[in-house]
Amino acid sequence: MEEEDVKGGIAGSAMAASYNDQIRPLLDAVDRLRQLNVSQEGIQLPTIVVVGDQSSGKSSVLESLAGISLPRGQGICTRVPLVMRLQDAGDDDEPALRLEYSGGRVVATSEAEVADAINAATAEIAGCGKGISNAPITLVVRKKGVPDLTLVDLPGITRVPVKGQPEDIYDQIAGIIKAYIAPRESIILNVLSATVDFPTCESIRMSQQVDRTGNRTLAVVTKSDKAPEGLLEKVTEDDVHVGLGYVCVRNRIGDETYKEAREAEAWLFAEHPLLSRIDKSMVGVPTLARRLTQIQASIIARSLPDIVKQINDKLSRSSDELGQMPPELCTVADAVREFFRIVKQVRASLEKVLVRGEFDEYPNDPNHHGTARLAEMLEGFARRLPAAAATNGEPFLVEEMRVLKETKGINLPNFMPRSALHVLLNRKVESIAHVPHDLVREVWDYVEDLVLKELPRHSRSYPQVQPSCRPAVQSLMDKARERSARYVNELIDMEKAFDLKARLAAYWNSVVLRVIDGLALHVLYSIKRLAEKDLEDELAAQVMGNNMDGVERMLVPTPAAAAKRDCLRKSIKLLQESREVVTNIMDRLTRQAPTMSEEMRVLEETKGINLPNVMLRSVLHNLLNQKIESIAHVPHDLVRQVWDYVEDLVVKVLQHHSWSYPQVQLSCRRAMQSLNVMDKACTGTIGAARVRAIGLACSLRGIGLVF
Repeated sequence: MEEEDVKGGIAGSAMAASYNDQIRPLLDAVDRLRQLNVSQEGIQLPTIVVVGDQSSGKSSVLESLAGISLPRGQGICTRVPLVMRLQDAGDDDEPALRLEYSGGRVVATSEAEVADAINAATAEIAGCGKGISNAPITLVVRKKGVPDLTLVDLPGITRVPVKGQPEDIYDQIAGIIKAYIAPRESIILNVLSATVDFPTCESIRMSQQVDRTGNRTLAVVTKSDKAPEGLLEKVTEDDVHVGLGYVCVRNRIGDETYKEAREAEAWLFAEHPLLSRIDKSMVGVPTLARRLTQIQASIIARSLPDIVKQINDKLSRSSDELGQMPPELCTVADAVREFFRIVKQVRASLEKVLVRGEFDEYPNDPNHHGTARLAEMLEGFARRLPAAAATNGEPFLVEEMRVLKETKGINLPNFMPRSALHVLLNRKVESIAHVPHDLVREVWDYVEDLVLKELPRHSRSYPQVQPSCRPAVQSLMDKARERSARYVNELIDMEKAFDLKARLAAYWNSVVLRVIDGLALHVLYSIKRLAEKDLEDELAAQVMGNNMDGVERMLVPTPAAAAKRDCLRKSIKLLQESREVVTNIMDRLTRQAPTMSEEMRVLEETKGINLPNVMLRSVLHNLLNQKIESIAHVPHDLVRQVWDYVEDLVVKVLQHHSWSYPQVQLSCRRAMQSLNVMDKACTGTIGAARVRAIGLACSLRGIGLVF
């Protein structure tokens, strides 16, 4: 017998050690994630959720599991979600209890005062009346002998509001319960009273709405001693589809101690003529504790990889979203840099649309296919221009004859007098003069509309700078219109001032072609100049004038952008902390398993008879190392060659673009580290690039060596 006791003690110690090594870290990780409130990021944690109708005995079940007294009274005792974190203190005989609520507030308490402390915290959160709140209270109970569990106790379900409760009390409670039991990671601990028919329980109806198969539901039957008749049939026939089964318990009565209550419970299910017939795996608080611990460990182990994936995915998305936000501008220099970045983007878009005919930014918006629209305008102009010449409906030669009669004199035969040709030409040029003006107005109206759409698109992160940009664009367009109108007038005047004796019909065709081609070239050149230079100059003058008022407005972020950036930063910080928690636990578990190096050492020591034609791993390892060593210098040579070339190119470009300002070159030259032809910033950039490339080469080498 003593030998069996010793063996049993050794087995129990081994199980406890295995639990502490494998399961306890997982529970600690989930509890820490819950404490960080990672669920606000949409990441659901494995949770045992305790639900039940009002007066079903929920509080008594939790008291039995925790070995402490919870608030009691008439009506709803639990008015806020109570997260109970039970932790076995091992050999520590002194219990430690504390409450955590309201964003980090921690209140230490004791077994004797815990009920009053919970009531006080509830009143602070939900008020002193009988209302409820979804803001949780966390009760940490570290006590010898309690099961390692984390449970969430929710308000009991009541349909009829009592005095002091809101009329929609049922809807409020139902909303809180469904929010907790809906996630597939939640285990539903449904507390049912043996004194009622299970199918009539509201908690069962709610459970079935989110867990139709019952695979996530475990039922606890309380008050078994008060209604033993037919209880065996209720828990074995399972009319309500409770997939995880039933556990029947006896509540603590009156002033019983918890030890006395457990002894009375054991006697009840062992000796009662009806209750003793229930299978022993379905009765007793100890059985309930074991079942909950097993279920919790299983769901956590199953859910943890998915939690890790969700944390990483959410962290990646939040980091990307923060990275895509405009940078914070702290100084005027930052704002100027960002302003010119915006201008550069606007220029690039306009050059694509209006100059190069690239429409990748607007594949389905014909209005932004600038070169095509401009071509249509010029084609229409080429058709309208000849048609606009005044003929009064008469053939062309009739008009010539009439003018010739009015310019009689002594002339060479068969030659039209110059004055006649001049009169006819002036009349025709005057009749078409409005057509080029119409074209330039149409073109610049279109370009202005396009620019005013591109500017807000690229500066949407800084709406405060847009009011300064709009006047600059309008001023620029007015100048462009004026410049084009002046060009058209000069073009018309030049055609009037010809000194060529030729047939009018032939010369008129030349006039039309010259006007069309000249105006087309003017429009295309003016648009190219606007996109490449004029727009930047005008915007810079407007925004950076008046003591940099426009730029300084960029330093003040919009409330929406500031709130979004703050929210993303908090989210990233929370997710990083959560990832660190999970990573530490996974590392701890990994360290307990054999490491790869240990396996390699074992393999190296297992010499003996090997299969024919199969190379020993050690031989393969040595061969691979020799080959990698023989080529190790080649990547380094390539890295040096590439960055020497890039450095030379950067120096030449820098000198080319700063030739007008030799004083800048002098400053750059003093900042060089090796050759006196390179800017210090460029040196740092090239040096960092060299280091990264060499590091990559070394990494590849290292990977090969440990293969």
